[in-house]
Amino acid sequence: MPFTSIKTVFAQAALASPDEFSQWLKAWRIAAESGSQEPLLGFFSRERGVSEEQFLQQLGQTLGWPYLDLPKLTVPPETRQKISTKVAFQYFVLPTQFENGTLQVAVSNPFDAAMLNAVQFDAQCPVQFALTPRNEIEKALKKYYGVGAETLDEMAEDEPIELLVAEDKEITEGDQEASVIKFVNQIIWEAYKDRSTDIHFEPAEDELRIRYRIDGILHQTPMPPQLKRFQAAIISRIKVMSGMNIAEKRLPQDGRINVRIKGEEIDIRVSTVPTVYGESVSLRLLTRGKIFLTLDKLGFAPADEGALRELIVKPHGIMLVTGPTGAGKSTTLYACLSTINSVHKRIITIEEPVEYELKGINQIAVRSDIGLTFAVGLRHILRQDPNVIMVGEIRDLETAEIAIRAALTGHLVFSTLHTNDAPSAFTRLIDMGIEPFLVASSVEAVLAQRLVRTICSHCKTEQKVERDYLIKIGFPEDEIATAKFWRGAGCDECRQLGYQGRLGIYELLLLNEAVRPLILNRAPASTIAQKAMEQGMRTLRHDGWNKVRAGLTTIEEVLRVTQTEEHMKGLVEV
Repeated sequence: MPFTSIKTVFAQAALASPDEFSQWLKAWRIAAESGSQEPLLGFFSRERGVSEEQFLQQLGQTLGWPYLDLPKLTVPPETRQKISTKVAFQYFVLPTQFENGTLQVAVSNPFDAAMLNAVQFDAQCPVQFALTPRNEIEKALKKYYGVGAETLDEMAEDEPIELLVAEDKEITEGDQEASVIKFVNQIIWEAYKDRSTDIHFEPAEDELRIRYRIDGILHQTPMPPQLKRFQAAIISRIKVMSGMNIAEKRLPQDGRINVRIKGEEIDIRVSTVPTVYGESVSLRLLTRGKIFLTLDKLGFAPADEGALRELIVKPHGIMLVTGPTGAGKSTTLYACLSTINSVHKRIITIEEPVEYELKGINQIAVRSDIGLTFAVGLRHILRQDPNVIMVGEIRDLETAEIAIRAALTGHLVFSTLHTNDAPSAFTRLIDMGIEPFLVASSVEAVLAQRLVRTICSHCKTEQKVERDYLIKIGFPEDEIATAKFWRGAGCDECRQLGYQGRLGIYELLLLNEAVRPLILNRAPASTIAQKAMEQGMRTLRHDGWNKVRAGLTTIEEVLRVTQTEEHMKGLVEV
């Protein structure tokens, strides 16, 4: 359909006058020449100031085409087979219904003549077209066919597969390299768009499962059923990208990939382990630009943030951050270092690995294979005249002893420990073999933390919670009457999960003259906790309840990431 007749249709549908159409078309062409990939009708609907759904509904009435609400439809497998995967993905169309010999196909642009001809030729039967937004069709294609389905079809046609090594790894939406390279790039691209931190390729007897970890929770990604057939090629491609030995399939291997996505540098840590059905591969995505969060963006209560700012400018002592893997400990430490980073302070870190590069800070990566351990590196750091030291993790007695010696000789030391709460850090150090008097005199504070998912702002709705249930889980009884509770109903923005993004909950234990004698006397963690709470410490769960009341997260999230702390039993019967 030529643009002159399109102009007439828009005028008949009261969507754009001839002059408006000409102006919009010119603006769209200029945007397209500068690299914009926005579809024509999406651009027009934005210029009109209405949603694409409303725009298409109005257009459909003029054309006599129905409008489909795709998320509410279920497409049977036999209907999907009426259109080839290649045509469906190339033109962004979806067969939705086959009745009485006629195939209904959802499209987003009724003016694309090449698409209309391709669909009619491919269907080999009468076709009734229907309208729906482009983004809804893209989601449905991934849901029904699986991510990268058209690439796997190409791979099936083009066997045998030849692995190509790309020197300059640039990942884009339109990557046209060899099929297996294109498929792996698509998987990484989708993970990046979904804000994933990890991608797991997990071989089973009859499938290759691919899962993304989004906001700390694993989600299985829809994949084409023929994926298992290409398992060896896909895993070999990842090993080539990360510099591993592709011939070695019996031993675990580690590697690293540096890629660019939309001009942003992404570091990907790769790990393989042999399993019964082939090698399992895990990819950890590290976005350099996203780590630079300031302390005020981490979700601290005002009192805790003030105390923390006083701590990180002290001339000496140890500050420990505790929590399980994936609790955001590194992010907190980087935020602390960024806050105090200046030309007047020499800051040196030793990490395994260096996750994010901080300008102006000297960072050392642990290399256990050549003898550069935390303890060895830390010993040499002390000869480098540092003011501030960060040790990635205190794992053993030797590292702990050197860190404490550094704190006692005028250095400010930051490090992490794997303990469930703040009071347990002292018993862990003493159990390692550190003398209690050294722990009491060197440690200034312990910060325990967890990450909770935040409620999606697009579908946030109030919810009612039974009083008995709140009392049972330890919610402060005197605040139940006035508290409001929220949840995410689920929408397209949050993939129907009700959550989008994460926030920290914290437990900050400051050492003072009331707590130090307990450490000297080897008191249990519960006793230390009780005394710290008397001095004003809030537990992880208490801080979680504060964020629930503020409408930032849900009760379920706080319960998911916090156990019933041993030291709460003295306050609440659960």
